[in-house]
Amino acid sequence: MRQVPVGETPQELPILEIENLSVSRSGKVILKDIDLTIEKGEFIGIVGPNGSGKSTLLLAILGELRLQSGDIGIYGHPPQSRKLYGRIGWVSQAASNLPTHVRVTVRELVQLGTLNARNMFSFVDESRRERVRKAIEMVGLEDVENVDLGRLSGGQRQRAVIARALASEAEFILLDEPLVGIDRDARNSLLKLLDQLCHEQDKTILMVSHDLTAMRQTVHRMIFLEETIRFDGKTHNFPELTELADLRGIEPVHGEGHTHHHSHSKEE
Repeated sequence: MRQVPVGETPQELPILEIENLSVSRSGKVILKDIDLTIEKGEFIGIVGPNGSGKSTLLLAILGELRLQSGDIGIYGHPPQSRKLYGRIGWVSQAASNLPTHVRVTVRELVQLGTLNARNMFSFVDESRRERVRKAIEMVGLEDVENVDLGRLSGGQRQRAVIARALASEAEFILLDEPLVGIDRDARNSLLKLLDQLCHEQDKTILMVSHDLTAMRQTVHRMIFLEETIRFDGKTHNFPELTELADLRGIEPVHGEGHTHHHSHSKEE
């Protein structure tokens, strides 16, 4: 794993570099032999069946899990290094399921993204106020910035949580199943927003989802994960369902002659 050499700026390193990663939880191998490099500005989708290790990979990148083997470098630093403070944004699965009794407005939530150990007890200065305003604008929630989160739709709440990550000025944003529980229109506009953040704001986004269809229409690069990486490439090269089954070692149940009966099965 490369460290940042003297005189080289972190921007010249890959955003994320994972080498030979293996993770076990409760004695069971969840991830093994993971090698992955992500460059600045990429929009990457991780897909795979339930229990395939998608969330585990995110937790490992965030430094929340002990690694059995391997290295993870983010901007050339280990996860949870103080040098990464504020550069990584995290949008969890539960983001749009915030408890409805919590009385917090969009602006208050986004403001939390600007907190750090240095400014925690100081007043909100002009630059922080500006970051909050800009983040709310980026996700298109200006009209509801003073509304309680509990009164918003799932899609709006998801945008508010993304705005909180943006207000922290995070450059690398990790999302775990952000599309769960929101309707199709909200999902499409959320995906469009994420795409814009990559193109226009130079953010780097790694998104986990089981929604194959939505991912194929949006992300630039797809990774199919099931214990190890079974496909990593441009979205338009992502295998069809029959090839995916081969990747996973799944045999057709009825033998070769009957597979045409299943050609119309859904992707979900």
